[in-house]
Amino acid sequence: MMNRDRYDLPLTTASDRAAALYRDGIDRILAAWHGADSALDAAIAEDPDFALAHVARARVHLINMEGAAARDKAARARQLAATASRREQQHVEILASAIEGQSRQALQAAEQHLAEFPRDALILSQLLGAFGLYAFSGRADHDAARLSICERYAADYGEDWWFLTYLGWSRTEAGDVATGRDTTERAYAMKPANASAAHALSHALFEQGDPTEGRVFLSGWLPAHDRASFLQGHLAWHLALIALEDGDTDGAFDIYERHIRPQGRPYPPLNIVTDTTSLLWRLSLAGRTGLELRWQEVAAYGDKFFPKAGAHFADVHYALAAAATNGGALPARLAEMEARHAEGKLAPGASAIGLCRGVQAFASGDNDGAVRVLEPLMPELVRIGGSHAQRELWEDTFIVACLRAGRGEKATKLIADRLHRRPSRRDEAWSREAGRDQAPGF
Repeated sequence: MMNRDRYDLPLTTASDRAAALYRDGIDRILAAWHGADSALDAAIAEDPDFALAHVARARVHLINMEGAAARDKAARARQLAATASRREQQHVEILASAIEGQSRQALQAAEQHLAEFPRDALILSQLLGAFGLYAFSGRADHDAARLSICERYAADYGEDWWFLTYLGWSRTEAGDVATGRDTTERAYAMKPANASAAHALSHALFEQGDPTEGRVFLSGWLPAHDRASFLQGHLAWHLALIALEDGDTDGAFDIYERHIRPQGRPYPPLNIVTDTTSLLWRLSLAGRTGLELRWQEVAAYGDKFFPKAGAHFADVHYALAAAATNGGALPARLAEMEARHAEGKLAPGASAIGLCRGVQAFASGDNDGAVRVLEPLMPELVRIGGSHAQRELWEDTFIVACLRAGRGEKATKLIADRLHRRPSRRDEAWSREAGRDQAPGF
């Protein structure tokens, strides 16, 4: 009898042990759980010709920004897939294309593949999430696209813990927060040791403006699963946002120090660079001072893992650190982004470059300039991807720049729109500040 994955798709391996290790590795990827690397390495040791184990291992290398190893494993998987099934050949090609930076090609191929093989979960997962192919496509409708494809295949997955996690998160980000939370809670009940579900539930609580419940949930989940998930730092970031919402900058900074600061964290570099820079920037907006050494640390981390422009979501966060450390590295990064834009390789287009220029003006004290640059970009902000919670950073910057420039009326509609979407004590305070000449920060 042929071995199969957890979704009952055939696997081209004669080794029962390799198939079991592969299933474990894929579940760990889908749950954002440590150990996928060792499970997949063991699967490859059991069956060195197992193409899907090689390409899944390549995916884990990519998550960890081990680019050369990812490309090597993907190339090996391509060679081995020649004797595998057509489904597996297409699976390998889609993942290899994404690893090689052919995101548009991978997205289109994934959509075609799923029409025939809807239960190929690892392929569907590439399209979903805040860092997925839809989110980073530059499309303004990526929230709707994620929800659409999840709903299209809902009947194929039924009550599956991984699928319900992302169906719930997609509903939440598309604006149906109550249904999204209910769906996510069903997934979480099936498998609490699932960081993806904890993350999706954190977003639902954020969108519902319920900091008390969010704090209770995360304060229980994080220590219960300490060192188990590679989203641990990002979930701590969510807890720090709740502290900031309550005006507790000391508490948020303490979370940064204990759980998010980059030294020795076993988390994906893209999560680290985005979580550290965005939290430090928000702390600065909230009036926290004395962050110079922390900014230097995260700037050095960004230089190590993202030395050149390429991953635009990393680039717009890299700009925060560069601007906060007097912007010495920012002109070169902007020039690289401009070159990629001219080549058609910058998915969000000029809006990503504009956001970098806006934070540069803001950090230099040019609030009028920041307002002028950022105002037309607010409707385009969605194109950079990420989540609502992550993108609010640039909205916050625009609002504070308006307040400091004595242009609070320009921020009034944005604040009102955000308050309509979700309750926020911070936005309520900024609404009262609108029209005043001063706001705390940098």
